[in-house]
Amino acid sequence: MSAQGNAPHVLYVAWGYPPCRGGGVYRALATANAFAAQGARVTVLTATRETFLNYTGADTSLEELIDPRIEVVRVPFDWPNLETDLRKWSPWRVLTPKLWRKARVRLDTRDFPEVGYGPWKRPLEEAAQRIHDADPVDLVVASANPNVDFTVAHHLHRVAGVPYVMDYRDAWMLDVFDGGLLHEEGSRVAKLEKELVDAATEVWFVNEPIRRWHTLRYPSTAERMHVVANGYDPEFAPSPRLEPPAPDKPLNFGYIGTVSAKVPLAEFAEGWSIARRRSAALAGATAQIWGYLGFYATPSPHLVRLVADHADDGLSYAGPLPKQRVREVYDTFDAALLILGAGLYVTSGKVFEYAASALPIVSVHDPRNAASDVLEGYPLWFPVTDLGPETVADAIEKAAEAARTADESVRSACRDFAVRYSRDLQLEPRVAALLAGVSGSATESTERSA
Repeated sequence: MSAQGNAPHVLYVAWGYPPCRGGGVYRALATANAFAAQGARVTVLTATRETFLNYTGADTSLEELIDPRIEVVRVPFDWPNLETDLRKWSPWRVLTPKLWRKARVRLDTRDFPEVGYGPWKRPLEEAAQRIHDADPVDLVVASANPNVDFTVAHHLHRVAGVPYVMDYRDAWMLDVFDGGLLHEEGSRVAKLEKELVDAATEVWFVNEPIRRWHTLRYPSTAERMHVVANGYDPEFAPSPRLEPPAPDKPLNFGYIGTVSAKVPLAEFAEGWSIARRRSAALAGATAQIWGYLGFYATPSPHLVRLVADHADDGLSYAGPLPKQRVREVYDTFDAALLILGAGLYVTSGKVFEYAASALPIVSVHDPRNAASDVLEGYPLWFPVTDLGPETVADAIEKAAEAARTADESVRSACRDFAVRYSRDLQLEPRVAALLAGVSGSATESTERSA
């Protein structure tokens, strides 16, 4: 045992851990750090650094934020579909790419029903078993996406009775965008999710609509399901803007986040061009898109063209944004753009950070989106009622006017509104409850090894 003696040993499993630059990495980073901060001995099981450097793009500055008390164990991850070095391609793949892709899907899902990630199941479980054999694990917290992360939790529960938490960033069966099913009833995924959920000590979701959907699907587990919302990280959140910009300074609107195919960037761009042409408050105004255009290191050509088509109206793509520079970039914004894919169950972690800025927020998303629940009551919130260009333009114009005229009292109310969404306030109660529940097993484990 370590010098910390009876401290519970928590195994945290997350494919997307620093230096991964995906949206879920901040939750993973904060959760593991929260367990360490409350006295647990934390081991993180994740993919190698090369996985992110080679395939998805990386933010290496995030590695500096890992609590130094955490041990990080990295398991090699192979992603053949994203291999761009033709010298590593087999003749079969070169000559018959369609047949190769079809066979690849079968191989990917042989051990676990998740394309791209299924082959990681066995090496992940083997690594977890080695960790447990060397220092018995008292609790596993597994964070999706990908859902193959859950296999570690189930494996150690099955062979050693270790309790576990399933932390869903989105959902596995539920399509959070359209409310339908991502997998058929009776499928391998449906059966496996039920088995996992039934045995879990806790199941976490990021918002109430997603939790409620799962309680209806798995009523016997409902009392063990909790909302652990995302939130902003106080040490990196934007400083609240309590004063308006200089009267002679053109306004700068900004978006921070990954732009996927679900994000209505085209609808925003059309509305932006309309508003900028007809509003005096938007004379010379700019709109910056910060983050990734698509999920991979190379920007989506379609999205690059879309932004370029509106360059004459002040729309620009500013590139990826390291976490360490987030506060600095927010300081350049006069209003924030919350552009999200449609869906009753979609929140986005960025909404909390946006609120912390105390800036006017333009919501360009379906009004039924779960982000609306978060921002309801925010004094400088300008949501659209639909995604028509004129409607989007109206919301942008109202936000521009507010950026010019909102006084310190209104902006202070925005700042105060956001305090409730600090990430530590979301995590601390559940982390404390879990550690209290496993402290006894940690003590017994120490006594057995003595």
